[in-house]
Order: sequence, then structure tokens, then C-alpha cells
Amino acid sequence: MSLVKLIDLPSLGDERGSLVAIESLSNVPFEIQRVYYIFGTEKGISRGFHAHKNLQQLAICVAGKCRMLLDDGKTKESVWLTSPKQALIIGENIWREMHDFSDDCVLLVLASQHYDENDYIRDYSEFLRYVKC
Repeated sequence: MSLVKLIDLPSLGDERGSLVAIESLSNVPFEIQRVYYIFGTEKGISRGFHAHKNLQQLAICVAGKCRMLLDDGKTKESVWLTSPKQALIIGENIWREMHDFSDDCVLLVLASQHYDENDYIRDYSEFLRYVKC
């Protein structure tokens, strides 16, 4: 089974431009509890390098592009996020890394829970032990 779970977001538009609506428990498979975005990432900088025990996320590049690396302890998969009309679902117990941010990248993330430091696994060896690999 693939770690990469991309969904297409419905885009409405006319001569004035486009609009994408994102709704909890509709095109997002969980109730949204937190929203944040990453921008202004310097060239050559990577982010992430953690997993969550219980958190689910939906990642959308609303501008620019970046490469996401997902790892369940057995399989690693990489995917480019390049469109504001496409979203990546990231489940719990998935190590994630974000690489190759374009200068104009804005990565929007919707999360199923409020911030909780205790939900993070920030050490890769600890992650492997947690998922028993």
C-alpha cells in the first residue's frame, strides 16, 4: 500500500480567478483543529523530521512547490506538491520530511488536533522503535 495519498480538491472558477473550498469531514477526512502554514524557507533548508503518534494532517502547496518524503519505517516514498488543487493526506505514525522548497512556496497544513508536543516523535531511531521496525 502506498504511503502517498493524494486527493484532488474541487476548484471553482471563472474569469475572476479560482477558489478551492476545504471542509472538515467532507474533502478533509477529519475534523480540522489546527491550521498553519510554512513560508519563506531558505534555499537548501529542509523541514519536518518528525512523526506524530495520533495526529492526521492534510498538506497543500497553495503557492510554489516542495517535495515531501514519507516513511512508515519500512517504506519511504517521495512526492512533489505542486498545485493548490491537490492535497497530501499524512496519517499518524508516518515520518515526514519536507525538502526542495521553491522560493515562493507556501505550504498550508490542516491538522486533526491542537498542538501537543507529547504527540511528536522527533528522533528517527525512537520512531523506528515506536513503529516496531
